[in-house]
Formats: sequence, C-alpha cells, structure tokens
Amino acid sequence: MTLEIRRFHPEDQEAMLRFARALPEHDLLFVGRDLKNRKVVEAWLARIDDGHIDSLVAVGPQGIVATSAIMRDPLGWSPHVGEVRLLVSIEMRGRGLGRTMLQESFRIAVDRDLKKLTARMTPDQTGAIALFQNLGFRAEALLKDHVMRRDGKVHDLAIFSHDVAKIAARLPARDAE
Repeated sequence: MTLEIRRFHPEDQEAMLRFARALPEHDLLFVGRDLKNRKVVEAWLARIDDGHIDSLVAVGPQGIVATSAIMRDPLGWSPHVGEVRLLVSIEMRGRGLGRTMLQESFRIAVDRDLKKLTARMTPDQTGAIALFQNLGFRAEALLKDHVMRRDGKVHDLAIFSHDVAKIAARLPARDAE
C-alpha cells in the first residue's frame, strides 16, 4: 500500500475526525483532549497556524491512517522541549508506520532546534512503549491515576524523554528527491 506522509492541513479536518473516531478510546487517553470532538480538531489546526504544533498525517486510499505531532509552548518556561504524540490505526500497526512517523517528527524537532522530546502513554500500551524505547526514549516519570476514561476508570500515565541531539545522530538518511 502506498502512503503519503505530509503536513496536516485544514482540508484534512473531516478525515482526521473519521480517523480519530475509529480508534479505541484507550488509544486517545494520553493525548489530553478528545480528538473525536470537532472543536478539539479545530483548536489543533489553530495551534498549527500559530506555530505551536507541527503535525503530520499518513494518508492512504482509505484516508488518514496515522498522525504524529510535536507540541511546543514557545512562551512557556520550556520552549526547548516538544511533546511527541503518535496515533496509528489498528490496521496499520506492526508495519513500521509508527517508526516512520516518529522519524519524520524527529526531523521536525531538529529543524525547530528543540533540545528534548517527551512522550506520554499509559503503561499498558506496550507496543507504543517498545517503539519509543527502541528509538531511544527512556522512562522519566509515572503519574498514578492521571487520566480518566469517560466511564470514570483511571489509568496511570508514563512519561518518556529523549535528547534531540542523540535523535539527530540516529536518523536514517532521506532518499534523494
């Protein structure tokens, strides 16, 4: 299957909503907001326009199959830190797409001159944890009962981090265009 990896644009809003609504709710817990809500996606696009988020989508014949984002707060105390968020459709997991999306996000972090990346996920998301650790992220913190599902069940939140300089050294070369 041929996929196009590119920036997330306003015209992708409906496709993003379809993508997010097809994901299990548990996959969205670490994102911090309900991506199934149109207003949340609109706010995401506004933050892209403001320059606070860099976001990519992987698009196939059926629409968006993955997304990654680097969230930054250039006005806060940690403008040198970006938070990576990655979502991959159930059908595309285990095919290397998550790794590719993260590597492209790493390139953005280098281009933005970030010094540190963080990632958040629940400890039971073992596939995601394995991917991030394989790419050099290390556990930094565990926040007990930090996220809550709609039904009231709480989950711990694990926080991982990576030094961007180490990431840059590990990035594979891009194919000649």
